[in-house]
Amino acid sequence: MDYRQLSRALGLLLLLMAASMVACLAYAVYDNEPHYAADRALGLSALITACAGGLLALLGRGGSKEILRREAIAIVGLGWTVSTLFGALPYYFASPSLEPAAAIFESASGFTTTGASAIKDVEIIPRGILLWRATTQWLGGMGILVLFVAVLSMAGAGSKSLFRRESSAKFSEGFSSSMRDTAIRLWQIYLGLSVACFAGLVVLGMPVFDAVCHTFATISTGGFSTKNTSIAYYQSAAIEWWIILFMLLGAISFMLYAWLIARRWSKWNQDEETRFYLGFLAVVSVSVTASLMYHAQASDFATALRNAVFQVVSISSTTGFVTADYDKWSDFARILIVAVMFVGGCAGSTAGGVKVSRLMVFFKNFRRQLIHTFRPGQIIPVRINGVPLSDSYLAEVGLFLALVGFIVALGSLAMAALEPGFDLISSFGAVIATLFNTGPGLGAVGPSLTFADLGAPAHLLLSLLMIMGRLEILAVLALFVPQLWRKY
Repeated sequence: MDYRQLSRALGLLLLLMAASMVACLAYAVYDNEPHYAADRALGLSALITACAGGLLALLGRGGSKEILRREAIAIVGLGWTVSTLFGALPYYFASPSLEPAAAIFESASGFTTTGASAIKDVEIIPRGILLWRATTQWLGGMGILVLFVAVLSMAGAGSKSLFRRESSAKFSEGFSSSMRDTAIRLWQIYLGLSVACFAGLVVLGMPVFDAVCHTFATISTGGFSTKNTSIAYYQSAAIEWWIILFMLLGAISFMLYAWLIARRWSKWNQDEETRFYLGFLAVVSVSVTASLMYHAQASDFATALRNAVFQVVSISSTTGFVTADYDKWSDFARILIVAVMFVGGCAGSTAGGVKVSRLMVFFKNFRRQLIHTFRPGQIIPVRINGVPLSDSYLAEVGLFLALVGFIVALGSLAMAALEPGFDLISSFGAVIATLFNTGPGLGAVGPSLTFADLGAPAHLLLSLLMIMGRLEILAVLALFVPQLWRKY
């Protein structure tokens, strides 16, 4: 392990965070809210973050400029952890303030684009802090480490490792550009979608500040809102459909948009994952709409359809915006909501979940194993987009799904122990909402409630689950392997 290189990378990452805090500080000074001192909270946080980043960058002088695989894994795992810790400072220094564990939870929820909140009444939080809250989601959506590669360009050949370990930045094999150029292209697409979403929300009547915050939360599929009742506050079908569109765009692989810009139209037709994902959402949305109508849980068909599509897309994209309390829907509809929560979005998107592509691989491999029971000698390759997958990758997918099941079970048990007032549904709901980066859960942490009443140990546990879900588990677990930290 090249510790100087690791120190320099983390230092530069913190300096990038400090610059983001300064941008929010500038707005807080301009906004001049008299009773909350958001400017002091952001200013002090930026100062501490910048000093820590500068010190780490100085200590890292002389390290290798090329990031190898081990360093890439350490940078990804520690990068998100360090960002979470320093990103919690504004919540702790602000007034009203959060307890340290709750502040860490809120920061982790932002950077991992989970959208679960430890704030009971978000509408009393100063706007400067709300802007920082939204900014953490926007930075975390495409990935602060992808931005790191794009802007600082220090990653050399190891940048591919960063891309592969940072879940929102899947590298598509065969793309001829360098890693830095690919990262820049992805961020250009991300910026373009953000501008389009913001413009539409303003035209549809959302106030400018709210439009900025909700744009950041929509494109990143994060889900933080400036209102306690989320998108339901605006009572606007047009705003809901506009947000549905951009949540959906955020849940599709951004590499597809890069192919489109490169005029490789055939890539859209070859992509099995996107077609399956859109079809899956259509089937679930129709089923939930039918359930709402059958159980008379909507006033008319148009409302039932809009509520169903919005919540299905919001949960499947792991955005977590709310227009209806799905925890009060029928068991059939709630089971479907949990199913889309588990699936999540497409690989290479800003969405969480286990990803559609993994489930496709799992079921194709399952089909192959069934055929092998009566035709053991037949060679049946598992293909995605026409490309055969190696046995090692198939084993990796199986291991990941097994780990997910194990962590959900263990996490639910831990939540039941840490929060004795939680029933089984609440413990399970809290774990899947954070591990899959969805935001709202079930029961005591349902869509109309928050995570504010949890104790410090539960906040810290769920913060860890959010980071594990964002980095797809292995990049976090690798930090606890002693061999990772041995010197070359």
